[in-house]
Amino acid sequence: MRKSILTLVAMIMLIIPMLAACGSQPAAQPTAVPAEEATTAPEPAEEPTADATEEPAEEPTADATEEPAEEPTEEPAEEPASTDPSAFRVALVTDLGRVNDGTFNEFAHNGVLQAQATYDFEYKFIETVSEADYVANLQTFIDEGFNIIVTVGFLIQDATVAAAADNPEIYFIGVDQFYEPGTVTDNLLGLQFREDQAGFLAGALAAMMSETGTIGIVAGVEIPPVKKFKHGFDNGARYVRPDINLLGVYLPTFIDPALGASTAELQIGADADVIFGAGGPTGSGAIKAAAEQGAFVIGVDQDEFVTTFSNGDAPGADRILSSAIKRVDVAVADAISNVINGTFEGNGIAVYDAAGDGIGLASFNLTADLIPESVQAKLDEIFAALADGTLSTGVDPASGDLIEDEIPEPNPFTP
Repeated sequence: MRKSILTLVAMIMLIIPMLAACGSQPAAQPTAVPAEEATTAPEPAEEPTADATEEPAEEPTADATEEPAEEPTEEPAEEPASTDPSAFRVALVTDLGRVNDGTFNEFAHNGVLQAQATYDFEYKFIETVSEADYVANLQTFIDEGFNIIVTVGFLIQDATVAAAADNPEIYFIGVDQFYEPGTVTDNLLGLQFREDQAGFLAGALAAMMSETGTIGIVAGVEIPPVKKFKHGFDNGARYVRPDINLLGVYLPTFIDPALGASTAELQIGADADVIFGAGGPTGSGAIKAAAEQGAFVIGVDQDEFVTTFSNGDAPGADRILSSAIKRVDVAVADAISNVINGTFEGNGIAVYDAAGDGIGLASFNLTADLIPESVQAKLDEIFAALADGTLSTGVDPASGDLIEDEIPEPNPFTP
């Protein structure tokens, strides 16, 4: 009997550790990016002058015996002036998609890499799989003690606002997020782009290059940045060619290239010979399929000749006219630099537009010889007018809605 009891006890002792080892794994794990992986870097705007190495989150608090009035009153945005740049820890949470998606998630990631190459800080990112993961992904980096967090996309805006309010010692930078100045916290900055201006240029190019008189846009989810691209595209096309036939649709996802491709094929079937894709990987799928069928195409966010068409090696690379660029990389790198240099100004937005080369058209690449000089000259004229404010896109720069009484009168292009 004694021997049986001892045997039972030994078996239980073996089972307990096995049970303890079983547990669920976290849904998303941050990916570390060592400083040496950064391959592109802008010229440093200004070397920080402070020598202290303390991180903002570790600032000493007042002793228990001090009067409340004697506690530090310095705003969080001013603390980094006394912090060694290499002590910063930067994190990025993507919108739906990956850091190599060829559009704005990748451009935001590139912006962090550019800043990392200059300042040598630690960097990690999480690629969001579902909108339901936004809060958890943010919380992962908050719990790990990161003091600059970049969030990408309009859809993560609400989660970013809440996280910034709950964590005033952390700096938050929101790409494609609009905050009315004075309505959020001082540690939060939204990066805005005049997609309507970039779309206006793309529409003008498409209309001037169309032989059938019909052009199309395959747009992503109907949110302000996408609405700005679409309405700008439509107005730019009509500005140079008032009788142009416009096809366009919003799709319910940014991450379905096959849906983008099938939508582009429908537009080509309706006689469209130029397709603009403005919807992340969904839009990239559209222009890839359209180009392979011989239509001219226009990319978005960054130069899709380089990304979607593998720098000219992918089929259809000879049919991409250009891309409507928004300099997300520059904006992200600027914002991080401002935090490190102690010049960060939150509680509002920073706007990147034609006047500051924050938007524009990419190189014509392999189609340069197919685009007449008269078309290129007209595009230069339009860009200059957008930059100096003499030409309006007729699109609200915040909401993306049309402003009917500001839609410009047609200025027909004459080849």
